Amino acid sequence: MIKPRSGLALALLVGCQSVGSEGALTQADCEAQAGFAFVEGGDFIAGSDRLERDYAYEITAMGRADSPAEIPETEAKYRQQGWFDREPTRQTVNLPAFCLSQNLITNADYQLFVQTIGHREPGISAADYQAQGFLVHDYSEVEPYLWQNGQYPVGQGQHPVVLISYEDALAYVEWRSQQDNVSYRLPTALEWEKAARGTDGRYFPWGSEWQNDATNWSKHGPRGTSAIAAYPASRSPYGIEDMAGNVFEYTSTLTDESEVILKGCGWDDYPGFCRAAYQHDRPIDSRHILFGFRLVVE
Repeated sequence: MIKPRSGLALALLVGCQSVGSEGALTQADCEAQAGFAFVEGGDFIAGSDRLERDYAYEITAMGRADSPAEIPETEAKYRQQGWFDREPTRQTVNLPAFCLSQNLITNADYQLFVQTIGHREPGISAADYQAQGFLVHDYSEVEPYLWQNGQYPVGQGQHPVVLISYEDALAYVEWRSQQDNVSYRLPTALEWEKAARGTDGRYFPWGSEWQNDATNWSKHGPRGTSAIAAYPASRSPYGIEDMAGNVFEYTSTLTDESEVILKGCGWDDYPGFCRAAYQHDRPIDSRHILFGFRLVVE
């Protein structure tokens, strides 16, 4: 779990968003790219209101407390810390159509990149991990995700790649664009949110009621990353997989402090964090076992 940041860095100003190409993307254009899903242009409901945030506090406390008696105290603590109070205000936003990869970039995908151009393999030293400062997991929990001699951990080829920075993700985007002769980029935070929740303001990919078995989260799953597309309920209305749980995802949206906005939630998180409206930010050189990414066709 990644603790929310304090201050105003979580504010997302719609007017500052880049939406990529100004050309009109068609569904046929998108469907010509294997493994990508078309998200039509138009309005959608973004952000959260008081009702949704109250629900987020409630279900997070229920998910985290060890007994019903602990729920009120746990919820009060999180409310006092204001975990969800800095989310963008619920509003209607209009976006052009875009084309998002149905799956996260996997270890097997990323290995080809590493082996082809010699880019650094996913990983982080104990000293660098400690220096990042946002620690919930001990370094011993990081070690099973470390690559060795260009090889990802055994059995994790179809798991999302983690321990890569925002800058590593951009390097992969550039390389993959050249390989496929297709212009890729990272999704904006608003594009990611629309792809996850559709147009009707639902809280999760599957609706607005939390379901314990819908995704890989703290109390349901392997206590680590899971293979892509392993939880059908977390498939979005557009057929995009893992839009709640498993790993947080880098977007192309930066804060005024030049930190990157991440969307989604991680495998160790609690229900309120798995809403499409939730977001947080981290320095662009961060590397963590909870951070992954996916692509947009430009």
